[in-house]
Amino acid sequence: MALQVLSAIMAPPRGGSAHVARALARSLPRLGCSVTLVAGSINGYESLQDAERFYGEVHAVDFGPALSSVDPLRFEGPPGTAPLHPSYQEQCGAPSQAFAALDDLDYERQVRAWVRELAHAGAAHADVLHLHHLTPINEAAERVAPGVPVVGHLHGTELLMLEQIAAGPPDGWTFAGRWVERIQGWAQGSACLLVAPAGIDRAIRLLDVPREKIVALPNGADIELFRPQKVDRQSFWRRVLFDEPQGWLPGGSPGSARYDSADVARLASGVVIVYVGRFTAVKAIDRLIAAFAAARRRIALAAGLVLVGGHPGEWEGEHPAETAARLGVSNVFLAGWHSQRELPQFYAASDVLAIASRREQFGQVIVEAMACGLPTIAMRSLGPAAIVEDGRTGWLVPLDDVPALAAAIVEAVNDPDERLRRGDWARVAAVERFSWSSIAAQLALVLAEVVGDHGQR
Repeated sequence: MALQVLSAIMAPPRGGSAHVARALARSLPRLGCSVTLVAGSINGYESLQDAERFYGEVHAVDFGPALSSVDPLRFEGPPGTAPLHPSYQEQCGAPSQAFAALDDLDYERQVRAWVRELAHAGAAHADVLHLHHLTPINEAAERVAPGVPVVGHLHGTELLMLEQIAAGPPDGWTFAGRWVERIQGWAQGSACLLVAPAGIDRAIRLLDVPREKIVALPNGADIELFRPQKVDRQSFWRRVLFDEPQGWLPGGSPGSARYDSADVARLASGVVIVYVGRFTAVKAIDRLIAAFAAARRRIALAAGLVLVGGHPGEWEGEHPAETAARLGVSNVFLAGWHSQRELPQFYAASDVLAIASRREQFGQVIVEAMACGLPTIAMRSLGPAAIVEDGRTGWLVPLDDVPALAAAIVEAVNDPDERLRRGDWARVAAVERFSWSSIAAQLALVLAEVVGDHGQR
């Protein structure tokens, strides 16, 4: 009999955790599991966040009505809707608030909505609940299906919030202590926690859980979608940066960042360094831009830095366009947010991936770029250090060392043969270590073991 799995993720699809949730929900049925996926969505508001378009078969919980209401976080609507989901960090321009700013009544509104949705999706009849992140969905699951074991799947952002609270919560995070208690309680009440290998020690310390509760599980990549391919670089970069631009400036809509056709042509004919991800503080894009600015003085070949991502209207700290302007760097291009299916073309039109994240628990884009044959320049920290082999599949530099990051950019740009050699090995490593079929098989074993242990108890 197929294992009945209910998987749930609160936020609408836009970050790396959504790609993980989708890949696993699609892979587990091939391994004898029956999967019901419950996910946050913004239906008809912005197609990039529509759960049905992103996941396919899904029980979508629409935040659109909440966003149209006077107070999105206190919205209480009909079945299939919920108050706007909170976030783990403050984000400029975004309507959501940080979890730690929500009081007990705001929290209860979240829980009530998700109780209704989990009940409708059949959580009480599942064999196991696979819950992404630690959110009010965990409390809702306890109320709806108290006898069903929970496997928590951490993606790192919840740990970032706990670290920020421990260092001193920002103004407005009035209820930080209550949220620490909740998150730790949900972790401790889970049968086990799935954590990327580089995040295990952080999870144990911040969540106050025993090591035996932790199961190491890396993320993966669709190695059929993400594979080396050839594109006409001139045509591609002209289309995404000039003809159909999606990059956006602070306060502007997608397409508000526009570039001269001659500048785009020069980018396409040179070495392209690409960044892919959101514009959050942990990504340290300001340091990446600073390193690129410093590297330009020693680069022998023409080179440009393309920033792909930045969910429209959301950023933390200084916007990358403002950083580039402050440093006087002209060849930094904002390409805007694009779907995952478009990313292989971005990698094919680029030469090296560069990220400067300080505390990246895994690094989904690293694996995807590797699968496309790109080497990576990254900080020697947590996830990237566990994925990138320095000298073989990319370059690792000391944490927050901007001069070292600049030196790695110089080497990657100036030595095409070495760049290609590391890119070839990157593809081999991605196929061997990070295919979704392998990751899903590991998860299926964990879920079956949890169900078996629960049945014995």
